[in-house]
Amino acid sequence: MTASPRCALATCARLPEGSDDARMLAAALAGLGVAADIAVWDDPAVDWPGYDLVVIRSTWDYTDRRDAFLAWAESLPRVLNPADVLRWNTDKRYLRDLEAAGVPVVPTRWDPDDIPDWPEYVIKPSVSSGSRDTARWRRGEEDAARAHLRSLRDAGRTVMLQPYLEAVDTAGETALVFCAGEFSHAGRKSRVLNPGAGVEGLAGLGDTRGRVTAATATDAELDVAHRVLAAVPGGRDLLYARVDLIPGPDGEPLLIELELTEPALYLEHAPGGGTRFAKAVAGRL
Repeated sequence: MTASPRCALATCARLPEGSDDARMLAAALAGLGVAADIAVWDDPAVDWPGYDLVVIRSTWDYTDRRDAFLAWAESLPRVLNPADVLRWNTDKRYLRDLEAAGVPVVPTRWDPDDIPDWPEYVIKPSVSSGSRDTARWRRGEEDAARAHLRSLRDAGRTVMLQPYLEAVDTAGETALVFCAGEFSHAGRKSRVLNPGAGVEGLAGLGDTRGRVTAATATDAELDVAHRVLAAVPGGRDLLYARVDLIPGPDGEPLLIELELTEPALYLEHAPGGGTRFAKAVAGRL
């Protein structure tokens, strides 16, 4: 008798029961007759080689130990998204590759020596998640911004400096979610960073920053998203992708981030919940 295939949905110790997306996906897989364990990626008690497929979901602490996370992913018999894609995508320097491929990207200065005379701008490290160590600064706050810049550079981190695009405050970010290369659904996320608030992340926010609502992707946004995914090195085996876009000064969509590692997929806004993704996972098994 042939044993049933085994699947694991990888999470982190801070969230041992998995994210909402992971639990929704596990339930949808169960509805298809596929058992999926939610397991912490760095738990030494987990028999990772015993799984036929590991799907990265809520491994949201990987930025603290990126090298260890990537070594773990590369040790797995099969992981989605693929380990080479994870290595490329866990450092936002991938934006340089996409820009070189002709993708419209939010203008970025890499490892700048000083602060430009811009009305508003964002400073962040290239390896980060959940807006950690990221700040929105305004003209007149140069001393604090320079201190933020120096702290990142002194820690040996690659620094990104970008103009703050005003459309984030009104239109927000539009996240286009793809399943197995096909567009699934879209969500709109409200702004995260308050002006002049210093370095802050999403943890413990008591307001509506980062709230996600259902959205309808425009033809222009879909065009940019498809161009982004076509430019991903080794991207043919992607199980999931989230393309985050914001309107530029001329209103045309610009890529702010491409999430191929552990993005929230906003499955509560997906047609049929997680069923489409569950069927894609089952198909890989």
